[in-house]
Amino acid sequence: MVNEPIDPRFEGNQLIIETSSETEVYDAQFLVAALLVYVAKGDGVITPQESDRMLELIGEHFHLRSAESLELLTRAMTSIAENPDLDSLLRELSQVLSDIDKEDVAVMMMKVIAADGRTDADEMEKMRAAGELVGISARIMHSAYDRYFAETFSGDDNGG
Repeated sequence: MVNEPIDPRFEGNQLIIETSSETEVYDAQFLVAALLVYVAKGDGVITPQESDRMLELIGEHFHLRSAESLELLTRAMTSIAENPDLDSLLRELSQVLSDIDKEDVAVMMMKVIAADGRTDADEMEKMRAAGELVGISARIMHSAYDRYFAETFSGDDNGG
């Protein structure tokens, strides 16, 4: 018997996935961390700089202590390695992210990709695919690029 999802649904910020034999619960923080890991692995390896940047971004965005950020990121990395159907999980994230959240996530993806000083085509393609999975429109992505470059080249952390 195949263990297919019965009815994925959101309850608040938690994604509930039920199958005939189990129920899994994923919160929005976990899904965003998983998305960053997904993008960072775009070139096949997550560098120490990318890991450090993900920890920093997750902590800042969700107002977490460093130990909480580390636990969340570690859980996301482990889950990605064990979950071949991550794309479906990430697609569900689009239902709980506002346009502002999507722009924030897009900027975070860009910062993770740039963390090691190299941005290659595989990572950029993974970011494009990830943005598509979570419903980041071309308009939002363009706005995120503008914000990223404004923050990066002006030193402005307030987005403008």
